[in-house]
Amino acid sequence: MANQKKAFYEERTWLEWLVRARIVVLIGVLGMELAIHRITGSPLPMGWIVVVISAGLAVAVLDFCLLHCSRAYRGQALWQVFSDLLMITVAVHFTGGVDSTLNFLYPVVIIVACMILPRAWGFSIAGLAFIFYGALLELNYYGLVVSYASSHPRLESLRVIIFGNLIGFLAIAYLAGRLTAKLHQTSATLHDTRGVLANLQALHENIIHSMTGGVIATSPEGRITLVNRSMQLLLECGAAELEGQPVGLLFNHPLFRASEPEDGEISFRTKRGYHKSFRVTSSALVGGEAGGVVYTFEDLTEVRRLERDVRIQDRLAAVGRLAAALAHEIRNPLTAIAGSVELLSGLPTLTSEHRKLLQIVMRESVRLNRILTEFLAYSREKRYRFERVDLVALLEDTLALIEQQTLAQPPAQPKIQVSRKFPVAHAWVLGDGDRIKQVFWNFGENALRAMRNGGTLNVSLTAMHGEWELTFADTGPGMTPQQTEKIFEPFQSEFEGGTGLGLAIVYQIVQAHEGRVWARSQPGQGTTFVLRLRQAEELARLMEPVAPLALCAAAGASHG
Repeated sequence: MANQKKAFYEERTWLEWLVRARIVVLIGVLGMELAIHRITGSPLPMGWIVVVISAGLAVAVLDFCLLHCSRAYRGQALWQVFSDLLMITVAVHFTGGVDSTLNFLYPVVIIVACMILPRAWGFSIAGLAFIFYGALLELNYYGLVVSYASSHPRLESLRVIIFGNLIGFLAIAYLAGRLTAKLHQTSATLHDTRGVLANLQALHENIIHSMTGGVIATSPEGRITLVNRSMQLLLECGAAELEGQPVGLLFNHPLFRASEPEDGEISFRTKRGYHKSFRVTSSALVGGEAGGVVYTFEDLTEVRRLERDVRIQDRLAAVGRLAAALAHEIRNPLTAIAGSVELLSGLPTLTSEHRKLLQIVMRESVRLNRILTEFLAYSREKRYRFERVDLVALLEDTLALIEQQTLAQPPAQPKIQVSRKFPVAHAWVLGDGDRIKQVFWNFGENALRAMRNGGTLNVSLTAMHGEWELTFADTGPGMTPQQTEKIFEPFQSEFEGGTGLGLAIVYQIVQAHEGRVWARSQPGQGTTFVLRLRQAEELARLMEPVAPLALCAAAGASHG
């Protein structure tokens, strides 16, 4: 079917070319005959010549319309060749017959016939051209048709002319047939080669775009010429946005401005504000333009996150051991100190200065006791009661408390607005509701502390690939990348009077729920805490194939 369509397409292309060529030739012949008549004053019937050429143009227009109305291209080709021979014979008659300058058009038609018709038809058209031309000369010689020739050759000379044209027509048909066969053979070979090259190019593109790692190729000027699909996903940009852009401007890293290809690790911030880490391997483009470079990218974002998680876990474990060892040892003498100070504060002989100092001791004792309490809460093994809970309900409870806290602030203090964006009525997860509320409260409390001059706390909930993503975004002063990196480590509080353990406990709770939590921030652009928890339905789906296996294992154990 594909070859048949290709053949139809080629025949139609040739026929369209023939129609256009005929129109050009007819107009050229008309102009040439008019010029000859004007210059030489020949007695040829110019009126009949104009009529013949006009008829030829009308036939050409008719043939062009037939191409768009019918797919019988072989019949149209025969009709065009036959009509061309007929019009050429009439034109030769009115331009002098044996003296006509247009008899060169017969070989042109034979050549065209060999190109658009099978080879046998080429010889048939050559024979038909001989019959038309010979019959015309014979009719002119015997006076059966009016002759416009200025010379009158003898019968022997006329027969030599006629049979000489026959030999010439057949020779042209033979040579044109051979050349056309070679042309078709070369065209078929070229078409096959083009198909092979197209397949190789498609295979090459499929390989490049199927790679899990990112690939970027650049020109000698450092502009991006190719970006595979994986790299587009990593950068969250389309090929149209990336191609033609200077690679050094895109990443803004010295590695891409080096005179020689270099390897290294870079960080990149996407449009949505996510920071990603890439290991980059670069090499000179082989077989392409001199100076071109190919960069391959390996996404290390998850690896670096896991490394950070391990580092935080190690530090949290160390702090936990320290808390467990020191908390009880410190708390007993602290209680004794607090009791003694309280007794001393009741003595009537104390001056106001002494009472002020004792109040400082009492206040700091309470603060130290609170720190120890958080230490113990952090270091103790936490017990969780997992059940199906609704995140929307937990968020509403927590945000209601936060709003009450903002309303209780003095009127002169700048107000903080709380904005909700919950596109769903319920968001079910498997978790401990009280612990999850503790996570939400810590996020909200940190946002309130960050927005001392007022602002808006934007809380949103969205579904994403079998998980619920919650964001707490404030409009505070933001944090530096170094602060963001260590935000969940103990003792990293940036607030006055903070212990730096609240977010460390949040991290523990999220880890116990097999979730993920991180922070995004830029100085002057606020801070966003992101929490992802697996949906209860997704978790149940993942656990479905486990039940039959467990039953089989239990059955095997009982039989054993």
